[in-house]
Amino acid sequence: MIKQKIGRYEIVSEIGQGAMGVVYRALDPLLERTVAIKTISLELSKDEFEEFEQRFYREASSAGRLNHPNIVTVHDVGNTDHIAYMAMEFLEGVELRDIMDGGAQLDLDRIVEIASQVADGLAFAHEHGVVHRDIKPSNIMILKNGVAKITDFGIALIPSSSRTMAGMVLGSPKYMSPEQVVGQDVDSRSDIFSLGVMLYEMLTGKPPFSGENISVIMYRILNEMPVAPVTLKPDLPEVFNYIVAKALAKHPDDRYQNAAEMAEDLRNNRTLHTPLNFHAGSDGKPRTLERRSKPRSLDEQTLLMAAGVSPSSEFVRPWWKRPLVLAVGAIFLVLGFFLLSSEKPALQDQTPGVNANLEVESEKPDAPLLSILSTPQGTVALAVTPWGEIFVDGKREGVSPPLNELKLPVGKHIIEIRNPGFTTYSQVLDVESEATQKIKHKFK
Repeated sequence: MIKQKIGRYEIVSEIGQGAMGVVYRALDPLLERTVAIKTISLELSKDEFEEFEQRFYREASSAGRLNHPNIVTVHDVGNTDHIAYMAMEFLEGVELRDIMDGGAQLDLDRIVEIASQVADGLAFAHEHGVVHRDIKPSNIMILKNGVAKITDFGIALIPSSSRTMAGMVLGSPKYMSPEQVVGQDVDSRSDIFSLGVMLYEMLTGKPPFSGENISVIMYRILNEMPVAPVTLKPDLPEVFNYIVAKALAKHPDDRYQNAAEMAEDLRNNRTLHTPLNFHAGSDGKPRTLERRSKPRSLDEQTLLMAAGVSPSSEFVRPWWKRPLVLAVGAIFLVLGFFLLSSEKPALQDQTPGVNANLEVESEKPDAPLLSILSTPQGTVALAVTPWGEIFVDGKREGVSPPLNELKLPVGKHIIEIRNPGFTTYSQVLDVESEATQKIKHKFK
């Protein structure tokens, strides 16, 4: 049954339903105008509700002061019967998500127009100290005249009993920034990352980060760069590899520093020249060789370590792949081979017997190697949600998922599972020969 009234607003009809609540078309009798009422059902304790109420009103009131053609105007906020609501301007249009799911590929000019308008709206909001935190296609409304409007400012801060990570804001996993994934504070550059995800999906028809479950998606956001858009759509101009790579940089300092810069590059894509230090690798992954001029703080390094990214820049080549290092290594390899080949005959001429013994002995495996191979081992199966770094006796073994199994020598071992923002899980495990033991942990 449709409610007759919410606050002072008289309900006319139901527009749609979402994961958090229902959206109604309503009449504001005070100002005699049609509005959209978005409701949010709250299953919270009294203390949680009071905390939410303060944050929700603060964020919504901030969003309500944003007067921009690409941002939906918020008229009012309130709560009734343990249901929070927002009264917004009523829009006649369709969600970008519905357009993208319709099957028709948007042409490039239209994609650029939509992404640029969203960037314009974000730039204005960021200038006024408001961060959206949940930019995604279902929060972008496309009006009949082609104008794109951002909706749902402040909604991303709503607490939920279904949250799987402490400190994480409510949002769509596929569009979260790395700092959102690890539960750190976010700023305007998090919205830029989410816009980059949305742009990638509009350009290629596929999300840059996907997986069979939320853990895999979050792991890829932290650790992997998607293939370059041009790899999936060869007819795209190369410049979009650069724009997407800059928006999707793992560390905020390496992204566009404000949405206006991104909007400018999008609109100037036909004349924009990519930097000389940028290239798309042979594996299709966008990379830039640009180095950062200032050191990162300890907190920043922690985030990068969790993401498996080099402290210098996630797009900088590893030191062992740099041309100078490879060249020097090749020289030493040739010299070493020459010296070894020249010494062997001399040994044979001087003391053949000794040399023969040396050759026989060299065929024997080292004692430590034999010891390792003969040491009984057991298996440790891992099930970590959403993800965690695995340490055994203080040594880092990898990130789970995808790491799901360890082979350890028989005996007692200290197993630690670490995830920034959470208390480290530690367990002493007595590994048994040829036996499989399971460690299952969920960070809360």
